Amino acid sequence: MHEEEDLPYESVSDWQFDVPTSGSKRLPPAPRYVESLTHQGYGFEAAIADLIDNSIDASAKNVVVSFLRDDDQLVSLLVIDDGCGMHDEALDVAMTVGGQREYSDEALGHFGAGLKAASLSHADALTVISRTKRSPSTGRRWLTAHAQDDFTCDIVDPRYCQDLVDRYDGVIGWHGTIVRWDGIRAFGTITAGQTDRFLNETIERLETHLGLYLHRFLARDGFHIDIVVEDVRTREELDHRGVEPIDPFGYRVPGRAGFPRTYTAPVEGVGALELTAHVWPPKSPLVAYRGIGPLAERQGFYIYRNDRLVQAGGWNGTRSAENHHNLARIAVDLPSQPNRVFSLTVKKDGVNVTPAFARGLEKAEDADGGTFTQYLSEAEQTYRDAARRSTEVQRKEVIPPGKGVDPKLKRTLRDELPALEGEEPITFRWESLPADVFFDIDREEHVVRLNKEFRQAFNADRRAGSNDAPVLKAMLYLMLEKNFRMGRSSAQRDDEMALWNSVLLAAAQCEMTRGEAAAQ
Repeated sequence: MHEEEDLPYESVSDWQFDVPTSGSKRLPPAPRYVESLTHQGYGFEAAIADLIDNSIDASAKNVVVSFLRDDDQLVSLLVIDDGCGMHDEALDVAMTVGGQREYSDEALGHFGAGLKAASLSHADALTVISRTKRSPSTGRRWLTAHAQDDFTCDIVDPRYCQDLVDRYDGVIGWHGTIVRWDGIRAFGTITAGQTDRFLNETIERLETHLGLYLHRFLARDGFHIDIVVEDVRTREELDHRGVEPIDPFGYRVPGRAGFPRTYTAPVEGVGALELTAHVWPPKSPLVAYRGIGPLAERQGFYIYRNDRLVQAGGWNGTRSAENHHNLARIAVDLPSQPNRVFSLTVKKDGVNVTPAFARGLEKAEDADGGTFTQYLSEAEQTYRDAARRSTEVQRKEVIPPGKGVDPKLKRTLRDELPALEGEEPITFRWESLPADVFFDIDREEHVVRLNKEFRQAFNADRRAGSNDAPVLKAMLYLMLEKNFRMGRSSAQRDDEMALWNSVLLAAAQCEMTRGEAAAQ
């Protein structure tokens, strides 16, 4: 026999289950830690949503996202709210890298990293200015260049803090917060003459993201999010859009009788978890179905934490996405208390689950004993039945409406009419036109110009805004859209527009005459 070699540990009994220590030392983060915050991978829309989460936690009723424009340049972005605000000490904590505060069970904030990581992922400078009912305006600023040297955070001049609060007193009132981004890296990529296109595409994506992920808040009375484009010098609003909720379960009639249906899953470590299962109507044109991303990615679980959507579709490893499950969407509200089964990603764009969730799904049942597997079979059958039908009328794809159209009207038009991809939206503008012209169009730029001499006739005593006269604009959009889609003019279409121009001009003049008579 060979003698056994001496081993460091001769038997399993020598294993140390706890690592022994001989003291401790403090190792603060290196200043380069701030640089790591600029590489967190936050999408632009998700970053803005994270800032608005903070506004909601601060009990804000009104939030405004403002793009500041100087001629053809975008210079800054602000998120303004009328929440409870912060005093000096609270602002220091909020701006501290790694700073922590106590979160209530209802708070949307979770890790204390959102403000810094979301902001510095997109901007070279983050400024936060705030005031409470009982404390004056105060501010702090992070410049990534300085922070990378020694964690230096600037104290903003109190006079400037008050000036900025006064500038937006229509939102803030007695209390609130302004988050300002400067040196936004995406703004530096805009080529000459492309600012309008960049803004329109960016705001469209932001509207959709906020409308979806915060739809439960936006559906409540008294909470509003507005997106504006502001001339930084004149303060004129160049665009103003109210964000509308996009309910991922907002169909008018379910795709299958008996739905939605609630299933209860016994999940170890959580208890009874309710799953509200929906079957969308097949081939729905609604934005809430088709306009929030590829259908295969939007089937599955819609997971909420404190009414904030934190995952919009996906099966969390319980099955693969298949086209025949495109109509299946399930709402899940996470328990407010932390647990070991569900954990949010830092960016709140997904949920990690343990195998306990899959085991609970296997045992999930509705009130009649139906299983979750049976639900999926019913959703699949609904999809397959619809695919076999060939008599359904298909509406033609159209160029979507753009700036100058009220968001509610725009949403309805996009629900009812499938949009042509990659086309510049149709803009409506009031401009100076000859007295004998009510409207004209620019086919190349996709613009409908309206004679501003008649603007008041369609606004009565209301203040005119960029999205005014919705009835007029809806009618003109339906009448004129084909002229942009079909390219070059034709004698027939030109004659149609001449007819419409003549009739609308006479109608507008009648409205103006009636208005003048009523004023006398």
